[in-house]
Amino acid sequence: MVREPGDGDAVEHPAVGGPGAMGPAAAGSGAATDSGGDGGEEAARAICLRLLTSGPRTRAQLAAALRKRRIPGAVAESVLGRFAELGLIDDAAFARAWVESRHHGHGLARRALSAELRQRGVPDAEVRSAVNALRPQDELDAARRLVARRLAASRGKPMAARARQLMGMLARKGYPAGLAAQVVREALERDQEDTPQPHTDLAWISEEGGGDDWP
Repeated sequence: MVREPGDGDAVEHPAVGGPGAMGPAAAGSGAATDSGGDGGEEAARAICLRLLTSGPRTRAQLAAALRKRRIPGAVAESVLGRFAELGLIDDAAFARAWVESRHHGHGLARRALSAELRQRGVPDAEVRSAVNALRPQDELDAARRLVARRLAASRGKPMAARARQLMGMLARKGYPAGLAAQVVREALERDQEDTPQPHTDLAWISEEGGGDDWP
């Protein structure tokens, strides 16, 4: 598990590449003969291989690392292109694996997943393709699981405080306000049914309300 700067959660780099993808060590030995190591290509390959050994990277992430090490642009593009041919760089596969890992492992919604992928330089077309694999029902089910896990800890607080806390949690994970309000309202209504205390009408929990005017 690798913690990336700026991430609140520990981020697992998903496995990328199919059966035909060449491993980093094999790529290094094979690619090293392409140019004789002149013009900075050997250094560029070594930088990329070292990063890929610790986990998959997008093409943009590797390009940024090469720029930081002052590898000439033409050399960087040549090396990155070769790595893409070998299957070591595959932004589409990276995006699919990222969505699978972060949605099922951390409950992130499409909006948050899109932001994370764009931060890592995944092209918009690949981002859309990966996040659109999640159905609306997938997001709804994930939101319900997240709220169910947090519901018990919110008991004993005023109802408005519970609603704000749960909706805020969903908002941070990228869920739309309307979906968050629906899930939280349903969960709190069911929770009321299991308690002997007088029930409260929770119709005021909605996407329009910001919480400040809630009872």
